Parts: sequence; C-alpha cells; structure tokens
Amino acid sequence: MTDLLSFSTLLRMVEERSAAFRAAVAAAPGLDADVPSCPGWTLYDLANHLSEGDRFWAHIVLNTAPGDARPGKDGLAAPREREELVAWLADSTEQLLTALREAGPDRGCWAWWEPLASPHTVAAVARRRVPESMIHTYDAQLASGSPQELPTAEAADAVEEFLATVCTGTVPWPGEPATMDYHVAGAGSWRQTVDAAGSRFTRLTTAEAAGSKPTAAVHATASEMALLMYMRIPAGPLRTEGDAGLIQRLQDWG
Repeated sequence: MTDLLSFSTLLRMVEERSAAFRAAVAAAPGLDADVPSCPGWTLYDLANHLSEGDRFWAHIVLNTAPGDARPGKDGLAAPREREELVAWLADSTEQLLTALREAGPDRGCWAWWEPLASPHTVAAVARRRVPESMIHTYDAQLASGSPQELPTAEAADAVEEFLATVCTGTVPWPGEPATMDYHVAGAGSWRQTVDAAGSRFTRLTTAEAAGSKPTAAVHATASEMALLMYMRIPAGPLRTEGDAGLIQRLQDWG
C-alpha cells in the first residue's frame, strides 16, 4: 500500500466494520459473554466502549481544535437489552459519520497522539476509527465463537496507521537502538526504528525490503499483521527473522 485511503473510503470502512460489529453482537450467545481478547470484559462492556468512542470522537471533530485540553466523555451508558443496544450502536456510528462528514477531512481537532506522522485532523481521526471498529469487531466475533479474518484493505492500512499514530513518538527507547521490519504480503513493507530519539517508521521499497538488514523482521498477511500489532495473536506462528524477542520488547514498551 503506497497511498493513503481517501476520506470517503475511510468513512465507508467505518460504516462497514461497525455494521459487522453489530452483527456479531446480535449473533452472540448473550451480552454477558466473555471477550477472550479483552480480559475482564463482557460483550456488553466491549459494545459500550465502542459506542462511547464513536460519540466521543463525534464531539471532538466538531468542537475542538489542536492543543485543546482533552474533552470529557458524555457519561452515557449503552442500554443492556440486546435489541436496544444494537440500535444504540447504529446511532453512535451515525453520529460519528455525520460529524466527520460535516467537519470535513482537513479540519484540525484535538487528538491524543503526537502529530509527527499522524496529524491532528479529522481525516486522521477517521483513519484511527477504522482499526478501532475492525479490531473490536474481531473481539466481538471471538466472544460469539466465530472470529473471521480481517478484511485485507482495512488491515493493510491499519498496519501503517498503527505505526504512524500509536508507535511514532519522542519517548526514548530504553534499550539499544533497533530496527523492526514488517512485511505484509501483497501490501508493502515498513521499518520501525527505535532509539534515544523515540520511535519512527518509513515505508520500504521492494529493493530496500529485499536487501535490508534489520534487527528483526516479521512476515505475515495483512490480517495477521494487524492482529499481531494489536496483540490479538502471538508472533510465534508467524515467520520471523533476527531477534524475535524485539517484537515482545516493543509491545511491552508500548
């Protein structure tokens, strides 16, 4: 993947992943089902978290500017009856999508991440909400006993979005300088560099990926790589090279 997804594509992805989340909630044995990938959470807790996030960011993109203090959440809890909960989830997503469309991709807003690789803009918020909806859909599917592979386009972009938003920052890396390469089949390769200046990433060309000598590297499908980054699957079954322990050290640091 060499180009950022369009704003309209991101909104469509949020809409589709949110619909898949609601389908998983509707199909689950009960709202008290445990979510194996979110220890201590029930499916209701997961649904409440996702809908709260949709409403939180809907407010942010319309009512804040970069550098503002972190806004508070509305404190509203999702209903506990399944049919009402599914409707609440749909309304939460619609609030988010309506706000994103009204604000437009270039508007600035508050955000929790450092604006080094992922800016404080509405477009960046929309991009962030795609993996949020996608990974939690996977979580909900786990709770209902039917996890599915992540959609390729969404998962591939989620890999770079994670590196840009979650991993890029100026907090010093506590160990020796290191490089971690992520190779996603059919989608591209990225290198994360960590040192005393913090963490940053670059896209690798095909030639750079083939001839690179990183501290460690991991090869996976788009779905596997996104699930690895969000710590939904272990690195063990994946093809790794070099210092495989670097993956765990990066996850512990994050």
